[in-house]
Amino acid sequence: MTPTIELCKQLIERPSVTPDDAGCFPLILERLKDFDIQVTRLDCEDVENILITIGDEGPLLIFLGHTDVVPTGPESQWRYPPFEPTEEGDLLYGRGTADMKGSIAAFITATERFLIAKPSLKARFGILLTSDEEGAADYGIRYVAPELQRRGIDIDYCLVGEPSSTNKLGDIIKNGRRGSLGATLRVIGKQGHVAYPQLADNPIHRAMQALSDLVATEWDQGNDFFPPTSFQISNINSGTGATNVIPGDLEVICNFRYSTETTANELKTRFEAVLNAAHLTYEITWKLNGEPFLTAEGELVEACIKGVERVTGSTPTLSTSGGTSDGRFIAPLGAQVVELGPLNATIHQVDEHVSMSDLNQLSEVYEDIIRQLTT
Repeated sequence: MTPTIELCKQLIERPSVTPDDAGCFPLILERLKDFDIQVTRLDCEDVENILITIGDEGPLLIFLGHTDVVPTGPESQWRYPPFEPTEEGDLLYGRGTADMKGSIAAFITATERFLIAKPSLKARFGILLTSDEEGAADYGIRYVAPELQRRGIDIDYCLVGEPSSTNKLGDIIKNGRRGSLGATLRVIGKQGHVAYPQLADNPIHRAMQALSDLVATEWDQGNDFFPPTSFQISNINSGTGATNVIPGDLEVICNFRYSTETTANELKTRFEAVLNAAHLTYEITWKLNGEPFLTAEGELVEACIKGVERVTGSTPTLSTSGGTSDGRFIAPLGAQVVELGPLNATIHQVDEHVSMSDLNQLSEVYEDIIRQLTT
């Protein structure tokens, strides 16, 4: 068993369902205690956040990760207990193997090998971890990013360990992400009896055309790095449960995943214009989950590409597809942000698993990236 796989197993054994770190931080600190590290705790509310840095001056490379995992779902459906890491051939099963305890283990062991070689550092590097990425994420990196800025800690390069690969390790590197803008819309009508519709105002009927128009709208055409902005309705709720009652209101939950061709404020304005054109009475609550960001080129992208090529022999493709990550909170600080991790085929699923040979190679890739950017 390699050190990377051993550490990954130890992390999986800790049932760190969000936002509980469940002892992952102490394990990591114990692994690194013999090295010259600086530890900064950035805890907030019930969330644990930690920054570990190595080196005293120069640009700062940070590995960004999260120790929390999503709930397991019915454990009876798992092939093996989700918090008992189990090997089957080259596969390691357990909650968090791919998202993202495997990446954390790979970076820690890369750090250990790199420091044992006693390099002459020309820059700093380290690891920033939270126990609140999979949940509400209000007191994790969303809180930490402005706190780092307030303390004068500038991040130059941010390597996020999210599972970015699709078919083989390193085939995809995420060099950006779309923005995420959520809305909870309440269309207000008047409750009444279905037999006397003239005495009521059905918010479902009134909103149907406007919702259809929103779905059909072309918000932008995207660009070379981002697909067109998409709008999706995820939930519609209305009614009392009775078949003979016209509801008094309608709740619609929806989300934009948007490119750099538009802004959150522009989307809000166009969205509300459609509602106003339909003469709806409504209330709306917006939540900006993250602005889009892009690291089109630079030292970090170059280092990641070279690291993957040297270790795997393949050249990765740059992509901005997928959901959001905590990189969205670091990018506005001016850092170059890239996501590079294992295969994402089983993340959040029953029987989550990862290739152990991939994790060992990922650790080599991370070590190569550290060396390129700090020596």
